[in-house]
Amino acid sequence: MTTQQDFPSQEKGSSSISSSYQPNLSGRYKLDKIFAAIALICAWAGLVVLAWLLVDVFTDGVSRLTWTFISEFPSRKPDEAGLLSALVGSIWLIGIVALVAFPVGVGAGIFLEEFIKNSVIGNIIEVNISNLAGVPSIIYGLLGLAAFVRWMEPLTGGRSIIAGGLTLGLLVLPIVIVATRESLRAVPDSTRLAGFAVGATRWQVVRDTVLPPAFPGILTGTILALSRAIGETAPLITIGALTFIAFLPRGPRDSFTALPIQIYNWVSRPQQEFHSLAAGGIIVLLVVLLTMNSIAVILRNKLQKSR
Repeated sequence: MTTQQDFPSQEKGSSSISSSYQPNLSGRYKLDKIFAAIALICAWAGLVVLAWLLVDVFTDGVSRLTWTFISEFPSRKPDEAGLLSALVGSIWLIGIVALVAFPVGVGAGIFLEEFIKNSVIGNIIEVNISNLAGVPSIIYGLLGLAAFVRWMEPLTGGRSIIAGGLTLGLLVLPIVIVATRESLRAVPDSTRLAGFAVGATRWQVVRDTVLPPAFPGILTGTILALSRAIGETAPLITIGALTFIAFLPRGPRDSFTALPIQIYNWVSRPQQEFHSLAAGGIIVLLVVLLTMNSIAVILRNKLQKSR
């Protein structure tokens, strides 16, 4: 039988136990504070560098943002040079990339996540997609050169806009597939089970109950994919995109250039006037990118509100 004399010793023991744990907890709190401080320093360092780059680009290139700069073709004379052909070429490329990567990537993600999930074939394909996401972009350029420029030349026209769009579509396809699968995984399984409980087929469940709530996340992944595609240069140079074009492409089988290639061409020249032209081209590229992302974000928000 426990007596009252035993309680003080128990309280004393419990106090000693709590005191022995106190240094460990304080050490953990110190580590948390140190990690938070390091993370904050890294975040601010990235923001400061980004702000410095933007200020430097705008300082050098804002004086070049004139109607002549937007509406004229490239020229060997800095005062007469523009980027109309490069701007139109980038718009062509992004349109083809969206038409190729979005339906193929979303369809592949749905098939892998909803129809062959946890199967041997699905696991093999998943490993390969993860590996493709880390392949350097120049490798995709070599693939596009062999497949779309040479092998499919009767269809693509060789070194053409459609060849460049297909190459960039392959480049960003793993990003769209991974984003689609992650968005589908975020949908609770109870939603799927409810659809099966009322007698719906698997495709009906995916189409009517799983895909609508996952679509905003899929659209976000597509935005990131297109943002990467619009700034790529190495694959386009590999397949033979031109650095100087004094005409507008009339179709997807025509020769082309793009904003990153035109900017690279101006930066490589020794004259300071061309460097300011490159800064102006960077500003235009950022405006196109932000406009494209803003449209996609507005669509995503509307889809989220309609749920």
